[in-house]
Amino acid sequence: MGVPFTRDLSQSRAAILGAPFDCGTHPVRVGSRLGPAAIREQSALVRPYEPPFFDFNPLTALGLVDCGDAAVVSGSVLESHQAIEAAAATILSQGAIPIVLGGDGAISLPHMRALHARHPGLVVLHIDAHTDTYPSYGDSERDRYNVATTFTRAAEEGLVDLSHSFHVGARGPVYMDGVFEYTRQKGYGLIPGADLLERGIETVVAEVKERLQGKPVYLCFDMDIFDPSCAPGVCTPTWGGLTAREGLGLIESLAGLNFVGFEVNTVSPPHDTAGMTAYLAGTCVLKMLVLACYSPDVRASKSLPALSPLPALRSENRSHS
Repeated sequence: MGVPFTRDLSQSRAAILGAPFDCGTHPVRVGSRLGPAAIREQSALVRPYEPPFFDFNPLTALGLVDCGDAAVVSGSVLESHQAIEAAAATILSQGAIPIVLGGDGAISLPHMRALHARHPGLVVLHIDAHTDTYPSYGDSERDRYNVATTFTRAAEEGLVDLSHSFHVGARGPVYMDGVFEYTRQKGYGLIPGADLLERGIETVVAEVKERLQGKPVYLCFDMDIFDPSCAPGVCTPTWGGLTAREGLGLIESLAGLNFVGFEVNTVSPPHDTAGMTAYLAGTCVLKMLVLACYSPDVRASKSLPALSPLPALRSENRSHS
């Protein structure tokens, strides 16, 4: 979207950070290491105003800059984790909110480590077609640190307040039994995709906001929450997901929570069509910037334009029915 590249955050309340890493172990879809570049490229199509939902420029309101990419190393999970954590910590130390572009879901663990160090009461709102909370079957680096075990490790390391953290939207076939129960046993709240659509997005969001109100919130958003019909370029496409309108409306409806970090991951450009998944991801980032403008900590620390309450969630976003 044309924001400046700099690591001087003295005038910024939010900063883009690329995490161009994937574990390279997916059986058929490797490519999300190219996601940050694709999202940046397609963000040229994203415009900063969206009346009637918001009629101000969140990029200028936040002093948004792009800090470039973390110095990851392809094929080395632990070394790349260290680089991502250090880069996110640098942004946080300067009082800015990191907005991380992935990369696959493995990048979320170092991001949470940096956020937890700054915000000990951190909670996660993980919106994804998968819980990424699976057991590991060995002690090797590959067994313990991969996209399936991200939130398992986060729970074990005490990075988030499990009693107030949520996985929202998990759906579709998985490769082992007991996944949902294992996720709940770890302490997370879980709202499967079937429940999200049956209850309606508005009802689920009301529950989530009530539980998360006043807490430092990390929004981890996996692009496979969308149906492959509108977001084909992801690592693990899963049918039965949200439409673009529903997914964007879901993000909009979270305004008012105290967000301290954002992430959009799992864009896989080799599997995309005309860059549309990356473009949709860039639009998600714009929505997150608006959420940052409405976050209580941001409003308390930076002079922002007077903001009217965002309109209520559009009725056509509430469910498929």
